[in-house]
Amino acid sequence: MDRRYCYKDLLPFVVLVGNECMITGVNTLFKAATLQGMSKYVFVTYSYTFATIFFFSVYFFYRSRVVPQLSFSILSKIALLGVIGGSAQILGYTGISYSSPTLSSAIGNLIPAFTFILAAICRMEKLAIKTRTTQAKVLGSIISISGAFIVTFYKGKSIIIAHNSSSFHLQHSSNGILTSVDINWAIGGLLLIVSNILITIWFIVQAEIMKEIPDELTSVFFHNLFAATFAFCVGLLAETNSSLWKIRLDISLISIVCTGIFGKFMGNAIYAWAIHLKGPVYVAMFKPLSIVIAVVMGMVFLGDTLHIGSIVGATIISIGLYAVLWGKASEEIEEDVGTLESPSTENVALLQSYRTDQTFEKKTDRNV
Repeated sequence: MDRRYCYKDLLPFVVLVGNECMITGVNTLFKAATLQGMSKYVFVTYSYTFATIFFFSVYFFYRSRVVPQLSFSILSKIALLGVIGGSAQILGYTGISYSSPTLSSAIGNLIPAFTFILAAICRMEKLAIKTRTTQAKVLGSIISISGAFIVTFYKGKSIIIAHNSSSFHLQHSSNGILTSVDINWAIGGLLLIVSNILITIWFIVQAEIMKEIPDELTSVFFHNLFAATFAFCVGLLAETNSSLWKIRLDISLISIVCTGIFGKFMGNAIYAWAIHLKGPVYVAMFKPLSIVIAVVMGMVFLGDTLHIGSIVGATIISIGLYAVLWGKASEEIEEDVGTLESPSTENVALLQSYRTDQTFEKKTDRNV
């Protein structure tokens, strides 16, 4: 029982927390690299390519299991997953280049709400409006979305001002909602919202693929391969300056290697494993942890300025998030209690068979 608890509950929790730390770290590295002039299209292409090459050596040369057979249907779904993942990464990194990793992490708190809504539409989550658990999840989703718009469109006063701030912001004479809107900040926020919607779709599609091919390494390898191909095609069209495709031996190379290993290789493998084990909604619940990590990393390494709008919006998002978490946890407890109280059909059949055998033995003894 203890081993089952460690594998089913404790291990996913610890691994997903560590994964959010890794993803926030590589986002901070990306922001630092773009400040040195690196193109976001080049970054996404090279990071996926490096992850694919690195994964190839691990996957094929150190693999003890037999590679499962892949039908055209499964490959098509994985290719779609690669396009969705590549698009989400391009939009996400574009949004970070316009704003900051802190805003990316704050808006990332929307992913649990988006995942719940899409999972309910796809009938992967139960939706009974009259129950308290469903009401909590729906209300929490609405509150989280409202908080994300506050983070995006309202900056407010600066709480912690960094002298070498790299954030894009305008000087305003007042602190009203309209005068505190920064064009670059708003564009970055909108791009990040679209990116998070695509990440939500990625979670749902990944869960469906795991039902057909429960092999995380195979799924992630081909996903990275298709995503690299897609990012390369988009990069050729969007980035015509050939000099930007040359990687310098500085923070650009470090960010590409770290993102390839920790983000695209380990991160995607962890997501696929956790989705297969616990489901997409559970995995999405850990996204809000990145806001605290991003704030600290942004202020320490990038000199970002912390605004009151980010604090207010993140607080509202967190309230909505934990409403969704409470509803999800209460629902799982009710399901476990119901499972314990109501025996399964197989158990009932076994019990009836046992009683029939006992009655037959008693009759046989009497006849003897």
